[in-house]
Amino acid sequence: MKIIHTIQELREWRKTVSNVAFVPTMGNLHEGHLALVKRAKQEAKYVVVSIFVNRLQFGQGEDFDKYPRTLEQDAVKLRDAEVAVIFAPNERELYPNVAQNYQVEPPHLQNELCGAFRPNHFRGVATVVTKLFNIVQPDIACFGKKDYQQLTIIQGMVADLNSPIRIIPVDTGRAADGLALSSRNQYLSEAERTEAPRLYRVLRDMVAKVASGNHDYVAHERTARQELETHGWVVDYVEIREQGSLKVARLGDHQLVALAAARLGSTRLIDNIEFDAA
Repeated sequence: MKIIHTIQELREWRKTVSNVAFVPTMGNLHEGHLALVKRAKQEAKYVVVSIFVNRLQFGQGEDFDKYPRTLEQDAVKLRDAEVAVIFAPNERELYPNVAQNYQVEPPHLQNELCGAFRPNHFRGVATVVTKLFNIVQPDIACFGKKDYQQLTIIQGMVADLNSPIRIIPVDTGRAADGLALSSRNQYLSEAERTEAPRLYRVLRDMVAKVASGNHDYVAHERTARQELETHGWVVDYVEIREQGSLKVARLGDHQLVALAAARLGSTRLIDNIEFDAA
């Protein structure tokens, strides 16, 4: 396994190989990341994993400075997973002009759901992913469904910009009690960690109600929000949307997704469940 820190070296390596899958990360890897790597290895001969904490996608007051930088530990996990290359540039390498003058602007979806609470977040994501795609030039890229809105925006970006990259969605990794795996779970106190799986349970309850034939989506969203708030959560949103576009779900839509984002203490958690309407 190679650890590469410069664009030039990565491009020189890329000239020597074909059939490459890519997994972009910010490091501090957990089993959810490794599931992406495992899927990437099933799809391609060589796997490149990037580790870069992207300042552009962090908003004011968010955890950019305290986000764990754990390259040494991450490298051990990725070596065991038989990754071909870790691409770990520093900020100066990826943003040589400090400011990124040309940014990738997603459509209005960037301002909905998580975007309504994290201004410019998805612009930062789309910009850094485009840069990484241009550097790595993968045939395939794997993204987790936990970040469902991010996945949708990346899929749309690749289609609209005619990028020759196949995006593979990978199911959300979960702990035994259902909590979606996330680097932010480590910020939870013991009591908060016990409470955290409620987010997934609330979504499952919504899905069950729709599956039983009750299509009053607004009522289900309101009930779910109330349950979370009763147990100390600060809710950003709980919504049912159409899978492909993330438009607000309407009667007659069949492929749906229930999504939620809420804070437990100082930790913001997100989750979602895809399902078919009855």
